[in-house]
Amino acid sequence: MNHFKITNCIASLMKDYNYPWAIAGGWAIDLYIGNITRDHEDIEIVIFRDDQKKLQDYLVGWNFKKVSYGEIEPWQLGERLELPIHETYAEESDNKLEVLLNESEGNDWVFRRDNRIRKPKSEIILQSLNGVRYLCPEIVLLYKSKNPRYKDQEDFKNINKLIETERKEWLINSLKTLYVEHPWIEARSR
Repeated sequence: MNHFKITNCIASLMKDYNYPWAIAGGWAIDLYIGNITRDHEDIEIVIFRDDQKKLQDYLVGWNFKKVSYGEIEPWQLGERLELPIHETYAEESDNKLEVLLNESEGNDWVFRRDNRIRKPKSEIILQSLNGVRYLCPEIVLLYKSKNPRYKDQEDFKNINKLIETERKEWLINSLKTLYVEHPWIEARSR
């Protein structure tokens, strides 16, 4: 799948990182679908917050930044980031990787915006046919649901009829927990 060259490069970069990680965002949606459905401006990965030092140790020689209250600041080696900080960057020459820190508790992934929403860690990372790890689409869409931009609406539309029933129901129940009303709840059967 040559059109996923960028995701293969990330998979190659992360191949010896022995902790959970996955491609997130629109690329994860396209990996689930199996082809590119729209242009992508960037690529991001997710790791668990508890593994942040392990990632810094793994990407030796890279520079790290964090987004703190809307400002991009240096992220010092060994500095432990806590909520609300969840967006970080790793940079090396022309390479830039956005790394999103995800919450966990025991064996569960926990949604940072509402800790009532959970999913077993064992269910959140999927793998493409060529071995690229990606975040399950229902979690990707949950993050995109807050203030969906045009590209987020496109991702939902592109996957709505393809996503497995169990995944769709988890998303709908999570949306109901967060918003009570949301356009994607009504679109679930379309």
